[in-house]
Amino acid sequence: MFARVTTMAFEGIEARAVDVQVQISSGLPAFTVVGLPDKAVAESRERVRGALNAIGLALPPKRITVNLAPADLPKEGSHYDLPIALGVMAAAGAIAPDAVESHCVLGELALDGSIAAIAGALPAAIGANAMDKGLICPGPCGAEAAWAAADMPILAPGDLLQLINHFKGLQILRRPEPNLEPEDEAMPDLADIKGQETAKRALEVAAAGGHHFLMVGPPGSGKSMLAKRLPSILPPLAPAEMLEVSMIRSLAGDLAGGRIGRNRPFRAPHHSASMAALVGGGTRPRPGEAALAHLGVLFLDELPEFNPQVLDALRQPLESGETVIARANHRIAYPSRIQLVAAMNPCRCGHAGEPGHACRQGQSCAERYQARISGPLLDRIDLQIEVPAVTAADLVLPRPTEGSAEVRARVAAARTIQTDRYRRFGLARLRTNAQADGAVLEEVAAPDAEGLALLRNAAETLSLSARGYHRTLRVARTLADLDGAGTVSRIHIAEALSYRGETLRRAKMAA
Repeated sequence: MFARVTTMAFEGIEARAVDVQVQISSGLPAFTVVGLPDKAVAESRERVRGALNAIGLALPPKRITVNLAPADLPKEGSHYDLPIALGVMAAAGAIAPDAVESHCVLGELALDGSIAAIAGALPAAIGANAMDKGLICPGPCGAEAAWAAADMPILAPGDLLQLINHFKGLQILRRPEPNLEPEDEAMPDLADIKGQETAKRALEVAAAGGHHFLMVGPPGSGKSMLAKRLPSILPPLAPAEMLEVSMIRSLAGDLAGGRIGRNRPFRAPHHSASMAALVGGGTRPRPGEAALAHLGVLFLDELPEFNPQVLDALRQPLESGETVIARANHRIAYPSRIQLVAAMNPCRCGHAGEPGHACRQGQSCAERYQARISGPLLDRIDLQIEVPAVTAADLVLPRPTEGSAEVRARVAAARTIQTDRYRRFGLARLRTNAQADGAVLEEVAAPDAEGLALLRNAAETLSLSARGYHRTLRVARTLADLDGAGTVSRIHIAEALSYRGETLRRAKMAA
């Protein structure tokens, strides 16, 4: 007696088909799972046995062999329980073998026969749809799986008995409906911040061009408040982007109720985060904070307090837009097109460079503190600004009349200009100026004669690296887009140069 059921294994956000082959033969009673299963898959034997007992079925007293093919692909996770159980039932004649041949199956079984939620239902559904198959998944995962395709057959039973009754025609399982997060979810508004007009302007520029952004200032100056309000001025995710973000969240088990939202991710890990937590990895590789912030914001508060090796692990994702986790037997890549926003004090005591303040630890305080951030990482941050302390005069001012809605409209208009521009150049993969490389930049961001002269002088005076030169061009191009200008002019170059991070150098000199 032989049966086969299709399920999925995950490689990054890609779902790869796995053939669950079940053979029941004569011999001493045994239940063996082969095909590079991990501990969770090997333990599925007892969960399958308990679930079948709960619905009144018993394993046949014969030799049961389950092969997970391809045999050289590691199998990880508990979602193999349900396909193994259905394969055993089909091989034993409890259900018709053709009942499941047109579906991919995923689900974790409990000992009472219920089917528990699993991670990765959305990428599995997209993979199954690409194979022209339907999907059988746990009831709690049905809402997210329904986003894969409107006409895709999906069964989302709550327990094993419901699924068997559906196969026998005793009960009809309806297709689950996709679930969307409410659009009226309140976000912190930029109008809450009094003063800090320069920082607000830089935040708008960062949002318009997708630029990485570093704020340096004393404690209590509003750096974290500014960062938390960045998502409120970013344009919502496009439908294709929603699926990209949700596939990663699904793999991390972070889609509560299967709800997909249009707001861009905002991740703010603590500075004690390990390398595996920040960029992904572990014994069973999982997406890290960089991947979970894909197409959104990764906020690193107290930047020098992070482990320097952990911070340097971000250099490759910032450059390539993906996080690669390499192991001896496989390689996994997660998309990580993030906007990095960081905040830090100028020194450990927090007040280096302020008028009338003498650093308690002397000149070496700021130098040692800032040396924890490598030069190559700083060179990848387009905007570096000073956020001065808020004064009492700022706090007594009335609430600003311009809030996130007005700024968001300007940001959306600038991003539309960028998208249309790169589409005309046949570069639809580029969505913001921050993603443009040197050759493209020199064509789309070529300054006028006065701007070019200023940039040439600044490059010699400030000893700009090639990356620093292109970084200035990127920011200037974004400033021109915010103004609706077709050409980058001297005023755009001058403002872009003002965001080059003189704060760090002044703090070191003043300490």
